[in-house]
Amino acid sequence: MAVRIRLKRVGAKNAPVYRIVVADSRSPRDGKFIEELGTYQPLRTGDNFTLDLDRANHWLSKGALPSETVASFIKKAGKAALNAVPA
Repeated sequence: MAVRIRLKRVGAKNAPVYRIVVADSRSPRDGKFIEELGTYQPLRTGDNFTLDLDRANHWLSKGALPSETVASFIKKAGKAALNAVPA
């Protein structure tokens, strides 16, 4: 089973909202998924996504492949986590 970390659209028409999910690569975009890791609201400015970085890293260690967009979110969340840790 090829597992992907990708976006699932749940927003209304002209008001997109996405969930970051772990899903089988063969399932449809808005179909069933294994686990929800966060959300993405593209119309919001600034901090427009949430992501459970621990669970994302868990799935990446198991061999899940992120989509291009989700990979950028993981990278941003990792940088934010490094900056939040006091020295």
